[in-house]
Amino acid sequence: MIVLETDRLILRFLTTDDAEFVLRLVNDPSFIENIGDRGIRSLEQATNYLLDGPISSYRHHGHGPYMVVLKSVQAPIGLCGLLKRVKFDDADLGYALLPEYWRQGYALEAASAVLDYAYDSLKLPRTLGLVSPDNTPSISLLEKLGFEFSELRQMKVDGPPTAVYVHTPDRGRAPAR
Repeated sequence: MIVLETDRLILRFLTTDDAEFVLRLVNDPSFIENIGDRGIRSLEQATNYLLDGPISSYRHHGHGPYMVVLKSVQAPIGLCGLLKRVKFDDADLGYALLPEYWRQGYALEAASAVLDYAYDSLKLPRTLGLVSPDNTPSISLLEKLGFEFSELRQMKVDGPPTAVYVHTPDRGRAPAR
């Protein structure tokens, strides 16, 4: 089911049929480096991840990560959506594209649409962005979208700090392409 559509992209609900793509995405070295190793190594694990993660989130929170599909070729290129984490009251914007689709404006386009959806349809009061302090491209994207740095937060006892950015509807929105 389509959730959002932009000039170049379709954002739709994930299904278990997307397990092969998810397996590829979460094992890409850039995903592991910037987001984390999910330990998903088989189609069965990818299917369980979809059922326990995104598909469960749609039922419980009314949102989650969505498949980003490039309209021109009807191919999946990544994920973008809203994640609800136990450690935070607010949902956070999450996105990950396959590297061959970076630096073409797709992440900005998808994230802009998700922010509009968060405020206009879901009526969220604010949205967070969680990012590694060393992930300059993601920080740049969050800042283009109007996010402001809030704090460094230790997410895991033995892990590195995470930069927390905050966005509110009155911060303005980056135009979708």
